[in-house]
Amino acid sequence: MKTRDVISLISRIRQKVNGFIVSELSHSGIDGIVVSHGDIIYALFQNQKMTMAEIADKISKDKSTVTALINKLVRLGYVTKERDTGDSRVVYVTLTSNGYELKPIFEAISHKVLEVFYLNISQEEKEELIRILSKIDQNL
Repeated sequence: MKTRDVISLISRIRQKVNGFIVSELSHSGIDGIVVSHGDIIYALFQNQKMTMAEIADKISKDKSTVTALINKLVRLGYVTKERDTGDSRVVYVTLTSNGYELKPIFEAISHKVLEVFYLNISQEEKEELIRILSKIDQNL
């Protein structure tokens, strides 16, 4: 398989997974959230209070992109922003109660994604895929 074919395949898989996630969110009654919003919310499930810079680093997006994504999450009522009292340049982001209510939905969708992702894939193939993807991740 040629390099461009591999890149095209990876891109198609990513698009399909993202479409599946957005569709599942919509079926759960959650509209207006894209996968990048989910990355932020998931990071906040793990760390209750994070700076914008920490979130940008965690989800591998630039700060301006994260700011726009978080501002939409604020408008949707899933997160709040608060300036640091000692340094007004630092902005903390936390989940609201509405944001925390998304956790079981996100977990269920993650489970469904993995079920579909590994459908017709043996345990050996799964382990080999994870091993290879881990190597690629380390290479990059």
